[in-house]
Amino acid sequence: MGTASHAPDTRKRYRRILRFAGWNLAVTWFFELLLPRIGLTRIAERTRPKRMQRFARRFHVLAVELGGLMIKVGQFMSSRLDVLPPEITKELEGLQDEVPPVPFELIRQLAEAELGMPLWRAFTWVDETPVAAASLGQAHRARLAPADAADTGLDAVMLKVQRPGIDAIVEVDLAALRRVGRWLSHVRLVSDRVDAPALVEEFAATSLEEIDYLHEAANSVRFADDFAGDPRVGVPQVVWERSTRRVLTLEDVTAIKITDADALRAAGIDPADVAPVFAAVMFDQLFTNGFFHADPHPGNIFVTPVPAPLDEVTDPDAAVAHPWRLTFIDFGMMGTVPANTRSGLRKMLIAAASRDGKGLVAAAQDLGVLLPSAETSELERALTQLFARFGGMGFAELREVDPREFRDFGVEFGHVVRSLPFQLPENFLLIIRAMSLTSGVCSALDPSFNLWNSVEPYAQQLIREERGNLAQDLGRQALENLQLAWRLPKRLDDLVTRAEEGRLVVSDPALERRVGRLERTGRRLISGLLFGTIFIAGAIVRADDTVFGTVLMVVSVLPLLHTLFAGRAGRDR
Repeated sequence: MGTASHAPDTRKRYRRILRFAGWNLAVTWFFELLLPRIGLTRIAERTRPKRMQRFARRFHVLAVELGGLMIKVGQFMSSRLDVLPPEITKELEGLQDEVPPVPFELIRQLAEAELGMPLWRAFTWVDETPVAAASLGQAHRARLAPADAADTGLDAVMLKVQRPGIDAIVEVDLAALRRVGRWLSHVRLVSDRVDAPALVEEFAATSLEEIDYLHEAANSVRFADDFAGDPRVGVPQVVWERSTRRVLTLEDVTAIKITDADALRAAGIDPADVAPVFAAVMFDQLFTNGFFHADPHPGNIFVTPVPAPLDEVTDPDAAVAHPWRLTFIDFGMMGTVPANTRSGLRKMLIAAASRDGKGLVAAAQDLGVLLPSAETSELERALTQLFARFGGMGFAELREVDPREFRDFGVEFGHVVRSLPFQLPENFLLIIRAMSLTSGVCSALDPSFNLWNSVEPYAQQLIREERGNLAQDLGRQALENLQLAWRLPKRLDDLVTRAEEGRLVVSDPALERRVGRLERTGRRLISGLLFGTIFIAGAIVRADDTVFGTVLMVVSVLPLLHTLFAGRAGRDR
C-alpha cells in the first residue's frame, strides 16, 4: 500500500486536522483575548474549565478516529502540566493507542517484503492475533526458525511490524502540525510562553525516530549497556538478522505487568516493594546515565521473577536483594539529558527534597526553564505553601484532603505558573513525561507510596557528590554581593543626576488618562483597518484554502468588535 493509494484520504486527513485546530484557535482568541479587552474577563474565566474539557474530549475522539500521530499528540499534551490546564491534561492522560488491528494478511505482505523471504522460512510459527495494536505498528508472538534459534539461543520472540502506509500518515500529520505551530507562533498568548514551531520540531524528531525500528533496536542495546550487571533491570535481546527499519524481532520477555497487583502477589512479590525500586531505576536513568526511557507506562514494564541461584538456596547467609527484576520494552521513545541539564536537574532534586521553594526556583532559572527576568516572588511563596501543606504526604494521605482545598490551591498555583515566562530546554518535555508516568506507576503499586521517600535518599547521595562544589558556590555568591555593593554608589549617583537634569520620570494620572483616550482612538482606527484587511484576505484565500480562509474571516470579527466596543469600555474606566 503506497503513498499514492492513500492520497485522497491523506488530503482529507490534513484538512480535518487543520479544521479542528483552526476552529479551536478562533474560539480561544475570542474568549481569552477579545473578551478581556472589552471588559468581559469574568465571562472568559467562568467558561474556561468547561471549554477546556470540551476541547480535550473532542480531541480525544479525533485522535482515536484518526490514529497515527494524533494519539501521540494527545499523550504529549497530557504531560504538559507546566503550560496546559488540568482540564486538558486529566482528560488526555488516559489516551492510549485505541486503534483496531491491521488484518494479518497486510502485516504478512509488509514483513515478507522487508525481510526478503516468506514468513514461514524466517519463523516456524507466527500468531496471527496481535498481542498489541498501536497507532504506528502492532506486535505478534512468533518462534524463530531452527537455524536462527541455534545462532541466537532464543526460541520465543516478538515480531513487531509497522502499520502499512504509516509513513504517508506521519508525513501528513507532521505537515498539519507544522502549520498549526506557525499559527500559534503569531498568538502572543502562546508565543510568550512557548516556541510552538520548535515544540513541533521536537515532537517530529521523536516521532520519526519512533517509526525507525533500527533506531529503536540501537536504543535498547545502549539501555542494556547502561544497566549491564545490574540485577534490577532486564532488556530483551535483538534478533538483528530478522530486523529492518519496519520490522523488529525481539526476545519475548513477556512477564507480569508492573501494575498487575494480583499477579504480583500470586508470584510472591509485594507490589509495595516494587515501587521504590522502579523509582530508583528511573532516577538513575535521568540523573546519572543521562539516557532514559521516555514512555515508562505500565504496558512497557514487566516484573520478571528470577529463580534464586543454587548456592543461595544451600547458603542461608547468601541473600539477593529482590528475587525479580524490572524488564523494560519498547525503546522507540527515548530521551537524553545533556550534562548541563543533568546538573540543573540534580540541583532541582536537592531543592525539592529539602522542601526549599526558593532553591527550587533558583534551580529552575539555572536550568533555563524559567527566564532570569521572571518575577518569582509569588512562585516562591506558592512552592513554600505547597511543600508545607502537601510535601510529606503519600497518595493515600492526599486522598483524605478536602477536594475543595486541592481545587483552590490548584487554581492559585496554576495561575502563578502560567503567568511566568517558561521555556523548555531540549528533551525537557520527555523528562516531564517520564517523571509523571513514574509517579503514576508507583502510586498504582502502593497507594501509600510517598515519592519523597525515594527522592530524599537519592538527593542525599547527590548532596554528598555536590559537596565539593560548596566552597565554589559560596565564593561565587560572595563575589556577586561584592559586585552589588561596588555598583550601589554609582546607581545612587545616576539617580541624583537624572533628577538634576530633569530626566526623572514622575507620573501624572490626569495626563495619563488623556493620553490613554488618544491611544484608544488610534487603536480603534487601526482595528477598523485590520477588520477590512483580514476579511478581504480571508475571502481571497478561501478560494484555495477553505480552512485557513475561513479562520481568517472568523478572526476578522475580533478587530471589528474592538472597533465597536473599545470606546465604550474606555469611557467606563
